[in-house]
Amino acid sequence: MHPYTDITGRLLICCPDRPGIVAGVSQFLYSHGANILDASQHSTDPREGLFFMRMVFHLENTSISREQLEADFLEKVALPRHMEWRIDYTDHRKRMAIMVSRYDHCIMELLWRWRSGELEVDIPVVISNHNDLQKLAADFDIPFHYLPVTAQNKAQQEQQAITLLQQQQVDFIVLARYMQILSPDFVKEFPGRIINIHHSFLPAFAGARPYLNAYTRGVKLIGATAHYVTNDLDEGPIIEQDVARVSHKHAVDDLVLLGRDIERQVLTRAVKAHIEDRVIVHGNKTIVF
Repeated sequence: MHPYTDITGRLLICCPDRPGIVAGVSQFLYSHGANILDASQHSTDPREGLFFMRMVFHLENTSISREQLEADFLEKVALPRHMEWRIDYTDHRKRMAIMVSRYDHCIMELLWRWRSGELEVDIPVVISNHNDLQKLAADFDIPFHYLPVTAQNKAQQEQQAITLLQQQQVDFIVLARYMQILSPDFVKEFPGRIINIHHSFLPAFAGARPYLNAYTRGVKLIGATAHYVTNDLDEGPIIEQDVARVSHKHAVDDLVLLGRDIERQVLTRAVKAHIEDRVIVHGNKTIVF
C-alpha cells in the first residue's frame, strides 16, 4: 500500500523574481506525479522585484512521501532560487482557538459558519477574560476557559492561556473582540498565527473607542480590519478590510450597529483565507490570493 493516497497540497512561495520560476515548480511537481489544480502568482516588479505564488496540487497513488517530496523540492527548486516556502496539506484540519471578551457578534458568526461547515477547522477551546459567553460555547459543545485578567495577574493568566493553547495544539488563534492587549511574550509564542478584528478601517482610529472617534471627526466611511497581531498595537499585516458609507445623520450607536455587521464579515473572510492557506506575509504586508 502506498504511504499517501489522494493528498492535496498548497504550496506558498516568495522569492526574487526571475524567468523560469513557474516552469521550474510545475516541472518539479509533474515529475513527482502531481497534478496542478490551481495557480496564482504576483510579481512586484518582473525585473528586480519579488515573486509570490500559491499553487494547489494533487498527489494520487504516489509512492513518494510528503517528507521526501519536500526534501526534493528544497534541494532542486527552493535553494537554487532563494525561496521562502511552505506546503500545507488538506488532510490536516487546522485547530483554531477563539479568544473573546463580552461582545458576542464575531464569535457567533464564526461558530455558526463553523457548524454549517463553511469553516473547515476544529475549535478545541474558547478562552475569555469574562464568563458572559460560557453558555454560548456550551451550546456548541466547545470547552470554555474563564481566565479573568487584572493588572496584577495579567502575566500569570497569559501564561495559563499559552499553556492551554499549547496543550490543545492549536494552529492559530482568533481574537473575536478580545479586549486585552497581548504581551510581547504571548505574541512571540504564536508568530503570524494570531488574527485580530479591529473595529475601524485601519490605519485610521487605531486603539480604543474608534466609533466615537469616527463620529467626532464626522467621517463618511467606517470600516473594520482583520490583521495579524504584532507587538505594535493595531499595526500588524492586514488580511481583510471593508467599509460602509455613513453621514451626519448617524449617531455613535448607529455606527456601532453598522460596524458590527462589517466586523463579522471581515473577520470571517480573513479566517477563511488563513484556513485555506491563501495568505503570504512579507514584512508588514500580505499577499492574499
